[in-house]
Amino acid sequence: MRAALVTGAGRLELVDVGEPRPAPSCVVVEVRYCGVCGSDVAAYRTGHLLNPAVCGHEWTGTVRAVGPDVTGLREGDRVVVGVAPPCGRCPECTSGRSATCRVAFAMLLGRDPAAPPHGGFARAIAVDAGRVVKADPALTDEEAAQVEPTAIAFRAVRRSGVGLGDTAVVQGAGPIGLLTLQVARAAGAGTVVVVEPAESRRELALQLGAHVAVPPGEEAARAVLEVTGGVGADVVFECAGAAPLVQTAVDLTRRGGVMAMIGFVEGTATIDAGAWIGKDVRVVASLGFAHEDVASTMRLIADGRVRVTPLHTRTVGLEGLEAAFADLAGGRSADVKVLVDPSV
Repeated sequence: MRAALVTGAGRLELVDVGEPRPAPSCVVVEVRYCGVCGSDVAAYRTGHLLNPAVCGHEWTGTVRAVGPDVTGLREGDRVVVGVAPPCGRCPECTSGRSATCRVAFAMLLGRDPAAPPHGGFARAIAVDAGRVVKADPALTDEEAAQVEPTAIAFRAVRRSGVGLGDTAVVQGAGPIGLLTLQVARAAGAGTVVVVEPAESRRELALQLGAHVAVPPGEEAARAVLEVTGGVGADVVFECAGAAPLVQTAVDLTRRGGVMAMIGFVEGTATIDAGAWIGKDVRVVASLGFAHEDVASTMRLIADGRVRVTPLHTRTVGLEGLEAAFADLAGGRSADVKVLVDPSV
């Protein structure tokens, strides 16, 4: 069996990894779709490689083999990838901070002993059973493949504390930004402003519920002041992952507001620390999600409060994946979310 792995800057290879077999506490999942994440593309563009198990971490499929110690799952179950429940034994768990369980986090980063040698850009994958969640039967395979990034947005919005009637700004209308705007609306945000340079993505943001969608720069600053009566946004979600936009996010935030960082910033961001203090701004960084977030996320998709199908712009097979990566990394692509069907 072959798996696609990013092996260096501008290099994606199909590697022979053999057929996966389930360890006692693991399952083997036949992958239906795997989404291409911005972190995958960043690794391809920069050569800053993550653990191989992280390359292709947005997948859905069907359980085809179960280890002898696994309970609650059986062959034929449709599942989505998730995060393992807290272990209950690590220092974080035993000190009452199970949301930051180091064992679950290690699994998320592909650093646990059972981590597979590849991600979901393959026909099948063997993972710890704690990392999979039964798919909501109301979801299509296409929707199920986008549960993982939606859960990222779900956790970030929950951590931000956005409230009923709040004005929220979303910087960046890539997949995470478009999902964040929808989750923020579901959480009660009264007005959502999306800041995005690409006109096609601004149009999509409006279709998905944004009240205002503007290019970055002076136009965005004016729009935020206009919709807030000159006060600034209650919450700004930084989803673009661009270093200069970290300060911009705080600039758009009202005094006493929240700046939530979701996009992973490459490089060093320069900030005006005095302005942050003067604004009494609260900064929330959000990475990943929790095991219990997956079920809530699936319900949001199943009942239509979050629409993921409009984000899916193309499906490719393993043979076409390198060209898709090159296109996405070069900034030339009109795609929003590319799904990989490893069976073709």
